[in-house]
Amino acid sequence: MTVTEQPVTERTGARTEEAAALIGDARERIDALDDRIIGLVQERMAVSAVIQKARISSGGRRVNLSREMEVLSHFSDALGKPGTALAMTLLELCRGRI
Repeated sequence: MTVTEQPVTERTGARTEEAAALIGDARERIDALDDRIIGLVQERMAVSAVIQKARISSGGRRVNLSREMEVLSHFSDALGKPGTALAMTLLELCRGRI
C-alpha cells in the first residue's frame, strides 16, 4: 500500500477524520511555507554572493566576521538558541559561493 493509499488517519497519526483533515490542510500549508523559505534562502545566497564579490574585488576579505556576529545575534534574539543554529546554517550556505 502506498502512502496515498493509506487511510488519512494513518498518514497523519490522528484518531479522527476531522483531526486528520485539519492536519492534512496544515501540512499543505507547511509545505507551501517550506517552498517559500527555500526560495528566500536561495535569494539570500545570491545577494550574499554579490556582497562577497564586491568586498573581494575592493581588496577586502571574503567573510566579514563582525557582520556574521550581527546576523547570529539577530536570529538568537528572535528565536533563541535554535535561531543561532539556523543562522549558522544560513551563513554556511551563503559563504564562499564565488
